[in-house]
Amino acid sequence: MERPSRQRQQERETEQESDETEAVSCPECDSEEIVTDADQELVCEDCGLVLDERNIDRGPEWRAFNHSERQSKSRVGAPITETMHDKGLTTTIDWKDKDAYGRSLSSEKRSQMHRLRKWQERIRTKDAGERNLQFALSEIDRMASALGVPRSVREVASVIYRRALNEDLIRGRSIEGVSTAALYAACRQEGIPRSLDEVADVSRVPQKEIGRTYRYISQELGLELKPVDPKQFVPRFASSLELSEEVQSKATEIIDVSAEQGLLSGKSPTGFAAAAIYAASLLCNEKKTQREVADVAQVTEVTIRNRYQEQIEAMGFR
Repeated sequence: MERPSRQRQQERETEQESDETEAVSCPECDSEEIVTDADQELVCEDCGLVLDERNIDRGPEWRAFNHSERQSKSRVGAPITETMHDKGLTTTIDWKDKDAYGRSLSSEKRSQMHRLRKWQERIRTKDAGERNLQFALSEIDRMASALGVPRSVREVASVIYRRALNEDLIRGRSIEGVSTAALYAACRQEGIPRSLDEVADVSRVPQKEIGRTYRYISQELGLELKPVDPKQFVPRFASSLELSEEVQSKATEIIDVSAEQGLLSGKSPTGFAAAAIYAASLLCNEKKTQREVADVAQVTEVTIRNRYQEQIEAMGFR
């Protein structure tokens, strides 16, 4: 006969306790609304009579009075993350050469810990596929830090790269190119405004290769990515130019009016947003030069002039 596991025994004990709690009624008011409070006491919910104050507390031995204390004393590890090739499940030896009491290790122990770290790093990856994934995810993390995007984008980019690796889309392409394309796709998917030029600046591959790889993996993986809205770039560009909220609102209005007339089709969203900010700064008497706006948006002054003329005509100004 198979012995019941520890988890099954705990589940049976919990069921027995809940059955006993349901069967108990209050001797004062005959109510069956008996609950277990925070101090593990059986209390009548109607009259407040304590029926039993010697219940076994199956919780932790430490006390916590708020959520932050409860989280800091939790015994579980960090949550599973897609940004690490082993999803963060393996143990990492800390780089600090100190013991549990914060005291420095001896030279012999330091040498031993150095060897352990080296071998632990080697055995974390068992084959070429895991080494590929480890390098790609570290590249995604590096580029995401340089771009200043939130952690959710890194998680999505890691998932996209894992899918590309499972579908064998990496063959014949560089790891850096696919990882950069995955990060750009994640920015598009999460609605974080980052242009292809900005992503290419922090990458080690040319922009042409990033665009080609991005189109390939988005088509093969069936990523449903909407066109970038120029309005997403307005707050960041305006903040870099130190423009007011009034200018941002006016730029958003210019983009909406221009888009309704079909001027946005086939145009670069960064150039369109930069021209709208330039036009709004003139209308709100917070003039910025075309060179200043072009430097922030990473577009040419010619692009701003062309889009500016189209937007001004769409707004009815001459």
